[in-house]
Order: sequence, then C-alpha cells, then structure tokens
Amino acid sequence: MSEEQTMSQRPEGLSETPDTSVDISVEEVAHLPEGKMLEVDDVTLRFGGVKALDGVSFHINTGEILGLIGPNGAGKTTCFNVMTGVYQPTSGDVRFLGEPLGRQKRFKITKLGIARTFQNIRLFHNMTALENVLVGADAHHSTGIVSALLRLPKHRREEAEGLDRAHELLKFMGLERRADELARNLPYGDQRRLEIARALATNPKLLCLDEPAAGFNPAEKVKLMELIQSIREQGYTVLLIEHDMRLVMGVTDRIVVLEFGKKIAEGLPAEIRDNPAVIAAYLGVDENAS
Repeated sequence: MSEEQTMSQRPEGLSETPDTSVDISVEEVAHLPEGKMLEVDDVTLRFGGVKALDGVSFHINTGEILGLIGPNGAGKTTCFNVMTGVYQPTSGDVRFLGEPLGRQKRFKITKLGIARTFQNIRLFHNMTALENVLVGADAHHSTGIVSALLRLPKHRREEAEGLDRAHELLKFMGLERRADELARNLPYGDQRRLEIARALATNPKLLCLDEPAAGFNPAEKVKLMELIQSIREQGYTVLLIEHDMRLVMGVTDRIVVLEFGKKIAEGLPAEIRDNPAVIAAYLGVDENAS
C-alpha cells in the first residue's frame, strides 16, 4: 500500500459537529406500525462444510436500536449480509414488515427500506460528498433513463427533491461545507458519516450500521453515540454491529449476542453485561468454572 493510500486510511478529527437539529424524518418512517419490523427466524448458512450461522433467531422492533455483538468470527457481519441480501440462507427465513425477503436482489431490498453501511468504508472516492449522497437518493426515484434524457417534468422534480434531500442530510451530518470535496479527500471520520448519510438518502425504514466506530478515538465515539440516538429520535430503526462495548451499552435498547454462529444471549444491556455466557465468550473462559 502506498504512503498516500495509508494516509487516506488514518483516522483524523471530524471537520464539523453534526447538526442533529435538522429534521431528516420522512413520511415512510413516520407511519410505520409498532411491533416487529424485521425477523430472523431459525437462519442457518453453510459455506461448504462450515456452518457460518446455526439456527439464529431474533427480531428488531420498530423504533429501537438493537445491538448485534460477539467476539471476532462470531457471525455478526455474516448475519448482516443474510439480512441485506448479500447471502441467501441455507435454511430459515428473514421477514421484513411481515413479508419474507426470500431471494430478493440487493437493490430490491434497498427499495423495500433496508439500508446499510459497511465495516470497510465503501464510498465512490472520485465523486464529491454531495454526489455520493445523491447516489443514495436515486435509489427511490421512479423515473428512468428516457425521462432523464428528455428532461421530463417528473424527472426534474425528483432530481430537485433529491438534491434538497442530499443537502439536508449533509447538514445533519455536519458535512455541509464538504459537499463539493471529493470523498477520498475527506478525513476518515467524515467518510464514515458520509456513508451513513448516503444510506439515509435511500429513505430506509431500517438502518444497519456495521462497526461505524471503527478507527474512531474516544471523543469521536461519544459524538457517534449522540448521532445514532438522534437518528433514532427522528423515527428510524437502527441495527448496530459494534466491537466497542461502552458504545453498545450506551446507545442500544436491546442486545443480541452471537458466538461461533449461534445466538448465546439476548436482552437489555444490563442483562447482557452480567451474563456469564457473554463474559465467557469475550474473555475466553469457561462459564461453568468455579
């Protein structure tokens, strides 16, 4: 890896403080029914002879922040990938708002209302911050290439609405002044927040964050906790994969714990913190030892 590439991956301070007073709520989120939004039902995933997930079941309620945790290799991101259409389960079902996702393509799952970020940042590095968010906004546009070429009124209206939405989200994330900068030139922390902004631009009902605090210093993690809470306060449901236990304990409503592809615990943060099986999984000790 070149020195320039290495520098681009180093954590840097956030350029601006997120303006979480901005209203980013949308009608699709405001009127969702209470109860179970997403259900993972007895999901097993095999890669050859390896069981990456083994009969995993849990659910996410509308309007909550659910933490999905576990030691390295527990199957957290694999479970994430099953939920978002990257992998198809060997057996079991994933249901979203009561409907099975089946073998839906990833872009269709996005249209249904599930958006995600990635453990390793996946931005369009040669596009500006604004253009990256506009890519997300385009996911729910109904006009096609013919309307775009002919500049039909509906296309122009959707384009204008998408631009307004992108600026709104950049402001919410504290990136408004970075709108015209290339994504690759942004500080590391801003790239993380830009990826969240792009996911929110798809107007998701469920926002899935895969280790969003990776590479952050303690002060940045506090800001991230506040940001996630603000996103939930605007009506969004959040699924969070994260290694930092202080962050998870401080921001989630409930926690699901995986180990070696199996669910070993589920409950409130205080219950998980004191759970012998969870302590054993993280410390590598026998939970039955005296």
